[in-house]
Amino acid sequence: MAAAAAASLPFKKNYRSSQALQQFYARGPFAVSSDGSFIACNCGDSIKIVDSSNASLRSSIDCGSDTITALSLSPDGKLLFSAGHSRQIRVWDLSTSTCLRSWKGHDGPVMSMACHVSGGLLATGGADRKVMVWDVDGGFCTHFFKGHDGVVSTVLFHPDSNRSLLFSGSDDGTIRVWDLLAKKCASTLRGHDSTVTSLAFSEDGLTLLAAGRDKVVSLWDLHNYACKKTIPMYEVLESVCVIHSGTVLASQLGLDDQLKVTKESAQNIHFITVGERGILRIWKSEGSVCLFKQEHSDVTVISDEDDSRSGFTAAVMLPLDQGLLCVTADQQFLFYYPEKHPEGIFSLTLCRRLVGYNEEIVDMKFLGEEENFLAVATNLEQVRVYELASMSCSYVLAGHTETVLCLDTCISSSGRTLIVTGSKDNSVRLWDSESRHCIGVGVGHMGAVGAVAFSRKRQDFFVSGSSDRTLKVWSLDGISEDGVDSTNLKAKAVVAAHDKDINSVAVAPNDSLVCSGSQDRTACVWRLPDLVSVVVLKGHKRGIWSVEFHQLINVCSLHLAIKR
Repeated sequence: MAAAAAASLPFKKNYRSSQALQQFYARGPFAVSSDGSFIACNCGDSIKIVDSSNASLRSSIDCGSDTITALSLSPDGKLLFSAGHSRQIRVWDLSTSTCLRSWKGHDGPVMSMACHVSGGLLATGGADRKVMVWDVDGGFCTHFFKGHDGVVSTVLFHPDSNRSLLFSGSDDGTIRVWDLLAKKCASTLRGHDSTVTSLAFSEDGLTLLAAGRDKVVSLWDLHNYACKKTIPMYEVLESVCVIHSGTVLASQLGLDDQLKVTKESAQNIHFITVGERGILRIWKSEGSVCLFKQEHSDVTVISDEDDSRSGFTAAVMLPLDQGLLCVTADQQFLFYYPEKHPEGIFSLTLCRRLVGYNEEIVDMKFLGEEENFLAVATNLEQVRVYELASMSCSYVLAGHTETVLCLDTCISSSGRTLIVTGSKDNSVRLWDSESRHCIGVGVGHMGAVGAVAFSRKRQDFFVSGSSDRTLKVWSLDGISEDGVDSTNLKAKAVVAAHDKDINSVAVAPNDSLVCSGSQDRTACVWRLPDLVSVVVLKGHKRGIWSVEFHQLINVCSLHLAIKR
């Protein structure tokens, strides 16, 4: 009777999206507005302008088929400059997302660019080893410099508009100082053995800091262009940022008195470095002392040592009281805020995480009693939890050593929101969403765990299916009540369930049965808790990827048939 009534209910044929988790960053160049309110991000053949508070899309600029290689913003945040593989340099009006003017100037892709503090000049560095300066309003070249023996990786104007100097770093390990009035190279600074990745100035403008992939930071006296100091960092560096007085970082570190622009400040520069390890470090130049080092990285570290997806790729000091922005190789924007605890301990707290791209999404589930969060598994070894209201990433569950393939969520009998995950590392993990800690680890599968499901009624067990073709029932007895300590999970029952990989599992609403779907084209129903076979369902012509209980068992196969 109930089944007949359900069958008579009309189903909607058209749906509209109420919320969307969209890509806005695809590695490579980005630019932060001077007030820190928005970020211009490379996103393939387009540029996304996103709000830095929640990654909401302000506007999108279509660049055609041109792959973006460099971005910069004018100081007032009204103009965006872009360059791509086409060698075309474009000026965009952000209020209308229209191109005001464009021109070509380099013989290869533009790899770096920077806007002058006045907003009237744009410097570009190219793969053709040239450095060029352009009049923004007229679009014509004002300066043309040659001298580097490698790709120009970074360019930066001196912050003092009265000093007409431009600095460029290159793959050849050199830094060149260009005098814009004399239109010639004022000096060549040789202190690196690899690519110079980042340049920064001391607050008084008298010292240049350079970071390189040769794992050192060099400090240069801008009076005589002599190297004052070379500090070994023991990691490939991607960015260096100087801490200025008046910022929240200087205040929390107790540096404001020390950072007043005096003769002593030139000898005692405080700066931040980021690089391949994904660890933030704060340094004092005098004595080459590391004042602060993160205990744990907030960056994904891929187990197969894929360097392209691990570590930080950039860091930007945000205005005054906004802290620090770091960009990761796996396309996340991490916002840090400094805190000084009552016991006098300083820390950099991750206060916001914006995910530019999730790549392949392999599983997701609603989370919480109100279902106002979404747990998402992508082709990474972490699970990202998003707040649905803003679609910003609230936190990350990290612990697996290989890609997470599946997950499930439940509200336990004690009211705790739990998450279970299965991974290519052959393990299952249980997480407490409130503490955000792993509270249980289950090992024993001999292959990747591709399916997990909680009990539906009692919430005191979960089931896992693996590429080792076995089905396991795991007990939740003995898990930590404080949501912090981790327990070794025990398997209550195990069965060799299929002839090929298990792709999906589902528990019946009354917890009496579990169904498993496999690559062997069968769905098997098992009695709980001892996993005794009840029935084997055959008929699909290809592997089964999804099973679910309702009044009857519904299964879905790759050949797009649904059988009941």
